[in-house]
Amino acid sequence: MNPVKITETVLRDSHQSLIATRMTIDEILPSLALLDKVGYHAMEVWGGATFDACLRFLNEDPWERLRKIRAGAPNTKLQMIFRGQNILGYRHYADDVVEYFVQKSLANGIDIIRIFDALNDPRNLDTAVKATIKEGGHVQAAFSYTTSPVHTTESFVKFAKEMEDRGANSICIKDMAGLLTPYNAYELVKALKESVRIPIELHTHCTAGIAEMTCLKAVEAGCDIIDTAISPLAGGTSQPATESLVATLQGSDRDTGLNLDALNEVRKYFAPLREKYLASGLLNTKVLSVDINTLLYQVPGGMLSNLVSQLKQAGKEDKFEEVLQEVPRVRADAGYPPLVTPSSQIVGTQAVFNVLFGRYKNISKEFKALVRGEYGKTPVPIDPAFAKQIIGDEKQITCRPADLIEPEIDKLKKAAAQYVEQEEDVLSYALFEQVATKFFEARQSEKYGVDNSHSDKANMVHPV
Repeated sequence: MNPVKITETVLRDSHQSLIATRMTIDEILPSLALLDKVGYHAMEVWGGATFDACLRFLNEDPWERLRKIRAGAPNTKLQMIFRGQNILGYRHYADDVVEYFVQKSLANGIDIIRIFDALNDPRNLDTAVKATIKEGGHVQAAFSYTTSPVHTTESFVKFAKEMEDRGANSICIKDMAGLLTPYNAYELVKALKESVRIPIELHTHCTAGIAEMTCLKAVEAGCDIIDTAISPLAGGTSQPATESLVATLQGSDRDTGLNLDALNEVRKYFAPLREKYLASGLLNTKVLSVDINTLLYQVPGGMLSNLVSQLKQAGKEDKFEEVLQEVPRVRADAGYPPLVTPSSQIVGTQAVFNVLFGRYKNISKEFKALVRGEYGKTPVPIDPAFAKQIIGDEKQITCRPADLIEPEIDKLKKAAAQYVEQEEDVLSYALFEQVATKFFEARQSEKYGVDNSHSDKANMVHPV
């Protein structure tokens, strides 16, 4: 059998999961030469929350961050995660914005784009997939792994085959909540390997304490690539430790071929950073512990903390168990969406509302949008009587939601014109208008002494 390949996540999902994406480019740069020597299949370095966090919290240009990483790691493929028609934002964007973002991502240094959709609606991946193929990038089509009466091995295989037919270069099992158990992983990977010709990659999280075993069973079933994180920022809500998997497979017929001494040099660099994050409180020990609630309630770790926060604000922390029990009921009513951004927040918030105010007495606008079809086709059609209860006589969207969005890029270019110093700034503005505007005004002030503090936009606060 072929060696297992490793994708290192320390520069993206690892620190997104453990320290809310707060690693700075100054902390990253000295690690790049060490990482670049290891021989990884790829490094995940961009996408997800990195874009937002750079602008909102770190006062960094995310595009400049990508260019610096590319320059510092010339020998390793760089990978990003991309939320289909949502790109890296929280709404659907017009096709021309998606195409432009893909073009600029690849032009600035990305090699592999992992494209997924919260509902696993293939229509929401189409534009990004076609744009990546057109620009010569590697399309990794991902499905959001979850469990429900309709999420079966057969359904995931069907999705994978469909994406292979649409031109995907590889398939990713995106187990964002750490729900995939070892023997289910073996069955799923085996079925995928028998059904598609392109490589299979596994991305999981250690939240429930089973990820290492899951990865090993996936490898035994023939999984081609595993996502891992260097040990100082592994475990907990992050990925399994890179060194541990490499050591486990040494001498086997799936030996990664990676050198533990080279990985130890990377570990030595990140070990003091871990201590720094622990001392500052940025790395909370709670995210490093095993949370079996993930398996009991099928709820991702990040979603659990959001529910606790919402109840705390309402002074109703005693209702936590009721809310956890309500989540699967709301999810069933909404057509069994996988619980990943943004559907996890939508379902979770509605479950809180149902417990606090009575079932569907108070309905969030996002839940209405989900039921209306604004996010795409749900895994199971929503019961018409329930849909009427939520959206009244409004008509449900049955087409691809983005078909209803007019081209946006020209309008965005005009709106952002006063701030643009590089073409990519238009895309930063498109995704996070208020946060990007604040960043641009600070940049102008720093460079040119321009004071924008009295403009209306400068005083707008974007909700975190």
